[in-house]
Amino acid sequence: MTSARPKFAMAALVLASMAAFALAGHIATTRFIQDQQAHHLDELTEVVLRRSEFAVDFAAASLDELAGRGLATCDPASLQAIRLHVYQRSAVKDVRLVNSDGSVICSAYSETLEFDKGWVERGDMLASRDSRLMLFRVEQFGGDALGVLRDIGKNKALVAILGVNASLFDIMPAELRAHSEVVLALNNGAQLGEFILDAGKPLPQPVEFAKSSTRYPLRTVIRIDRTALSTWNNEAYWPAMAVAFALGLLFGVLLSRSRRMEGPVADLDRGLARGEFMPFFQPIFDLGTGRIKGCEILARWLREDGSVVPPMNFIPLAESSGRIEAMTWQILGRALADLHPHLRSDKEFKLSFNVVPKHLLSAGFVETLRSVVTAAKVSARQVMVEVTERDELDDLGRAAAVVRELRDYGFRVAIDDVGVGHSGLSRLKELGANTIKIDKFFVDTITVDASTTTIVEMLVALARDFQMTVVAEGIETHEQVRALISCGVEEGQGYLVAAPLPFARFNALLASRAATAAAAPVDDAVLVA
Repeated sequence: MTSARPKFAMAALVLASMAAFALAGHIATTRFIQDQQAHHLDELTEVVLRRSEFAVDFAAASLDELAGRGLATCDPASLQAIRLHVYQRSAVKDVRLVNSDGSVICSAYSETLEFDKGWVERGDMLASRDSRLMLFRVEQFGGDALGVLRDIGKNKALVAILGVNASLFDIMPAELRAHSEVVLALNNGAQLGEFILDAGKPLPQPVEFAKSSTRYPLRTVIRIDRTALSTWNNEAYWPAMAVAFALGLLFGVLLSRSRRMEGPVADLDRGLARGEFMPFFQPIFDLGTGRIKGCEILARWLREDGSVVPPMNFIPLAESSGRIEAMTWQILGRALADLHPHLRSDKEFKLSFNVVPKHLLSAGFVETLRSVVTAAKVSARQVMVEVTERDELDDLGRAAAVVRELRDYGFRVAIDDVGVGHSGLSRLKELGANTIKIDKFFVDTITVDASTTTIVEMLVALARDFQMTVVAEGIETHEQVRALISCGVEEGQGYLVAAPLPFARFNALLASRAATAAAAPVDDAVLVA
């Protein structure tokens, strides 16, 4: 009887421990799933807002170009030139010359005036951060449009009429598509467009995610049925609960958890000390010919046991713990040493590497980069700094000064993740970079979504206006290559040519491509998957 009591107490303790961890696991897992859902939906809301901002950027740039060419008049020659301009830019439906009070003087396509239900006065238009730019809703038969007004002098202004395509908002995951609504509106509540599969069926218990533009009076809202949201992306719940039950069997779990929290950072430090972080090389190629013109280096962690740790498992921790700077210099130095013979023999070949905004703005960044590149005996113009947009460039003026200094020394600068990151197109121009990199998000949908094609065309057109080159990321099919070429993109990277490769395999790929190019006539050059 006495021996049964300790066993009973131990069993009770184990059961209590399991119950406590099960409860904690339920709370933590539910919160984690909800946070992940909120983060994902917040990103989708941001995508809709960025797409809308790009459309306004595009309209404003078009109006600036027309004004700069002296076409803000109603004479027939000017109107003909404006019509040609509108024809070449599919997102713009019409351009109108208006008085200072907003009343219409003339229109490139005067017949579109017949479709207006009404026209707002200037006092009802909404101001942007740019005081010369105002936005308003144009109510038309068959659907509303967005008016973008740009002041031209004191007495008149140009207005671009942008069609609001509902397909721009068709971004929801398949599981939520029939249970959600995506809305674009002005800050005064005037709705510009929406996507909802069944407009006649209201959402019973909507949960709302909203985001407002800091540059324009635009607001995007995603509403989702709470019931559908509760069952979306919850696959992790039961595995997490199983882990919680298992942890309930272990004593001293708090101590082991605290050690694990310290462990990853210590692992990073040991990896840096041992030189375990290696560059992998992904080709950047000419979309028309397939010729490899450069590469981007990407971090991989090669442990002593031969296992390879993918970047998503250590880059966020390296950034948050401050180890990313030492890791970047270690990887760049090794990549320059590996590629040194090729960089010396091919002066047009370029190597690019990623830098987070905090590192770019850190003290001594330019000086350290120069010393690393000089020590490698490589030309600065063959090195491109890719500024990633996971974090926003809070001090744009300081960042622009760093970019100018880099360019003065011969380095090139690219902005990564354009279209889904933090920078609007006007900020890109202020930053003064050489290149923009179109995010894989757009490449994935360019062959199936007409709105993506429009956005990529706008990016290319504005990049040319800013005298920047364009590189598309994440290319996987020949159909994507053809679609990108038709939009005016000339360079890209992606698994179509190669995944990120260790240097030996990348060097073999360069040698193979060189041999193929030497054996084939120039006219027969093709993209080799």
